[in-house]
Amino acid sequence: MNHGQKGFTLIELMIVVAIIGILAAVAIPQYQDYTARSQVTRVVGEINALKTGIEDALQRGAEVIYGYDDDMANNQIALGYDSDKSNLLDPGAGTDGITITDGDTATPKIEAQLGGQAAAAVTGAVVTIERQANGVWNCSITGKTDGTDGWKDSYAPAGCPAS
Repeated sequence: MNHGQKGFTLIELMIVVAIIGILAAVAIPQYQDYTARSQVTRVVGEINALKTGIEDALQRGAEVIYGYDDDMANNQIALGYDSDKSNLLDPGAGTDGITITDGDTATPKIEAQLGGQAAAAVTGAVVTIERQANGVWNCSITGKTDGTDGWKDSYAPAGCPAS
């Protein structure tokens, strides 16, 4: 009698498991890099949205402030940004993760520090968007400031290079 083989042999199953392990070893670091890069890009986009309010305030000759205050002077404009919507900013840095300096000059600067639920590789990085006197905005990213490894310059989006 001739009996045909039914099912898989142990060696065949081990080969499949080894192939899946190799694919996972390559895919997981790539996914982590993708996640970190997308989080940095998202924060850059969130801060870029603040530029419109700053330009409006500068055209009116008003001072830009971050949050709303009942005691605001007539020459102050609040940006109206709600950082509670972002889980990627460090709430301990500035006001809810965002710092605005020189809001009453032609060269204001916005800084946002990544933290919160951001990937460990980008936590501590600072995104800076600064307006020059001629109206041109520059964006740059400073890698992690705590000295730990993990930051890669490739996490920075094309229009906002790492410095």
